Amino acid sequence: MSGSNVNGSSPEAIEADIERQREELADTVSALQERLDVKARAKEKASELRDRATTDTGKPRPELAALTVAAVAGVVGLVVWRRRR
Repeated sequence: MSGSNVNGSSPEAIEADIERQREELADTVSALQERLDVKARAKEKASELRDRATTDTGKPRPELAALTVAAVAGVVGLVVWRRRR
C-alpha cells in the first residue's frame, strides 16, 4: 500500500491535519476564555466608556458636561415643582 492508509492519506497528511485541528481548537479555547473573562471584559468596557466621555487630555467632554448640568437642573426643577404641588 506504499505508505498510505485505507482512505488514501499519507501519515504526513494525517499529522498535518491533526496539527491544523489542534491549532483551531487552541484558537477556539482562547476565544472562549476571552468571552468568559467577565472581569477583563468589564475593565475593557469601562475603559471604552471613559475614552468616549473624556478628551485626549483626560478632561470631560464639554457636551457631556453640559448635558449633565441640564439633567441635574431638570431633576432639581422636577423636585421643586413636585414639592410645590
